[in-house]
Amino acid sequence: MMDRRNFIKTASVAGAALWVPASPFNPQPARLAMKIKKSLKFGMVEENLSLIDKFKLLKDLGFDGVELDAPNDLDEDMILKAKAQSGLEIPGVVNSMHWEAPLSDPDPKVRAACVEATKTALRNCKAYGGTTVLLVPAVVNQFTSYQQAYERSQAEIKKILPVAEETGVKIAFENVWNNFLLSPLEAARYVDEFDSPMVGWYFDIGNIVRYGWPEQWIEVLGKRILKTDVKEYSRAKQQNEGIWKGFEVELMEGDCNWPAVNKALQKVGYEGWASAEVKGGNRKRLQRISKDMDTIFGLD
Repeated sequence: MMDRRNFIKTASVAGAALWVPASPFNPQPARLAMKIKKSLKFGMVEENLSLIDKFKLLKDLGFDGVELDAPNDLDEDMILKAKAQSGLEIPGVVNSMHWEAPLSDPDPKVRAACVEATKTALRNCKAYGGTTVLLVPAVVNQFTSYQQAYERSQAEIKKILPVAEETGVKIAFENVWNNFLLSPLEAARYVDEFDSPMVGWYFDIGNIVRYGWPEQWIEVLGKRILKTDVKEYSRAKQQNEGIWKGFEVELMEGDCNWPAVNKALQKVGYEGWASAEVKGGNRKRLQRISKDMDTIFGLD
């Protein structure tokens, strides 16, 4: 019997290309491959190396890019030097303040701190040559109602949009377990209400599995998806060990239907970055993640 990994490999390779039928405008069938670039989060690299050598390691392991947190304490010149010497891209950054100071917080001073941090992140991202800042838009909890989170976050993000326009860097909202924007229709509406090309979605594939199906979200969000995060989730571990334990499973060993995800990405015309956001480690561990991503997206 074919195991899950081999099944996904076979299905992903088959699903990584579409055949366009012959026609008067296309006399010979053409093979259209998925154009996916592999990235990961910088904090996943646990080798005791210099910044430059960490970048070189990731490039050597087959990654095309790496995402940093921002604002950060790293030296910008060293980051740019590491990027130039390794050939590794920095496709975007992750806002480092959105959990500590959410844009939905009841305290206007807390919200203002996140606004300023996001503006800094946008400028950092431009300096690095990236195109998106990942932002958790709001958090709903016992102190902040759903409606308050919706209204406050949109009001604060509108204050940030001028800097996004100035830098040309887009704000990419991520779906996380923040009790907010819990359906794809609502997530699409949230983006559309800004009526701005500078906002979109940073779609985390694995985060949806607990309460939905990623491929369904992809089809609804469509062109709003600016980038994707790659992780796995096991519903069995969730049920038997607790909801957070669901993440403690290797890529392709959980319940994410990767062939269906690939098909949905193709259907909406997605081409771009897929960033691993899983447990990191040393060279051997990172190499496995790189190879698993190759298998998932039919890149090997």
